[in-house]
Amino acid sequence: MTKQELLTQISNDIREHTCSLRAGCTQAVPGDGNPDSDIVFIGEGPGKVEDEVGKPFVGPAGRVLDGLLAGIGLQRSDIYITNVVKCRPPANRDPSPSEVAEHAEFLKRELELLKPKLIVLLGRHALHWFLPNDQIGQVHGHAKRQGDQVFFPIYHPAAVLHNPPLMNDLQNDFAKIPALLKKTVELLPEPGGSQSRRPLAAAETNTNIAQTNLFEIK
Repeated sequence: MTKQELLTQISNDIREHTCSLRAGCTQAVPGDGNPDSDIVFIGEGPGKVEDEVGKPFVGPAGRVLDGLLAGIGLQRSDIYITNVVKCRPPANRDPSPSEVAEHAEFLKRELELLKPKLIVLLGRHALHWFLPNDQIGQVHGHAKRQGDQVFFPIYHPAAVLHNPPLMNDLQNDFAKIPALLKKTVELLPEPGGSQSRRPLAAAETNTNIAQTNLFEIK
């Protein structure tokens, strides 16, 4: 099966699954975008509009995201975007740890298939799923490497809808993405155009933000 076919299978499984959130939402919302993209954006979960339409980031936060992407020369078709939970929590409340756990297999399958070189974590829920000891207000705009995966935490686009001054931080953080992705691609080449990536040597691997100078984009 092709990557797109496998991704379609994951999307179908997401739509057909049952979980504690499923009865209270219109539909499950799989990830969407370019299966060959080097970059994956991960948010918290679907909102009201996403629940109605069945696609991630198509509401007000999605319009903010589209503007931020355009500011660095990207559009939705250039990236893949998904959420930690695939069903909308009631009244957009925070998903509980048990609800996140119910959806964990789908996010794991998406990332194992896509093999992104850079994962952009949108907001604290996505951040805490991968880097549970970090706080978004302290680490946004600073890339962090774990094993052969590079994470880049930033504020969720929805944050500016409630706190407009955060737009400056978001724009500044987004401006780092092209150079950060370039550095990541250089570090993790794909010999012969394959999707496989070489493991990082031990000396290249750490989980301390203060030590990941390679990924500090000014």
